[in-house]
Amino acid sequence: MTEMPRAKHQHRDFRAPRSPDRFGGAMIEFVLALPLLLMLTFGVVDYGYFFFAKNSLVSAAQIGVRAAVTESATNSSVTSAISASLTASGFGNCSYTVTTNPTDVSTASKGAAVTVTVTATWSNVGVHTLPTFLGGIDSSKQVIGTAVMIKE
Repeated sequence: MTEMPRAKHQHRDFRAPRSPDRFGGAMIEFVLALPLLLMLTFGVVDYGYFFFAKNSLVSAAQIGVRAAVTESATNSSVTSAISASLTASGFGNCSYTVTTNPTDVSTASKGAAVTVTVTATWSNVGVHTLPTFLGGIDSSKQVIGTAVMIKE
């Protein structure tokens, strides 16, 4: 058998051997940084979901006010339009309040401003991943969506 030629240069490891003390330092740094990273992550989830909920309520108010400004509008048509919008957004079974100005949209005169406000409490619509004392959103916070249009 023929012998394989040897490589001229062999790979050498120039790194210093790692001592067990260095591993302990890395563990301490990880333990100190982990709570901050977790708070940041859960805060992003909380506040991101808050803005989703706020946007969903504003959208529902816009759909409700659009139903309120037609000639044949009634308060029940407004609330059913809002309910359909919130159900599509995933908030169908949460509790919310609908307020209209004027109180009875069928009495609004042509050219008058009609306002629809949808209000929910954060405890009803929110995701509570971060406690309030760590910067999370308070459960009693009101999430409000409002829209105004002119009666047709």
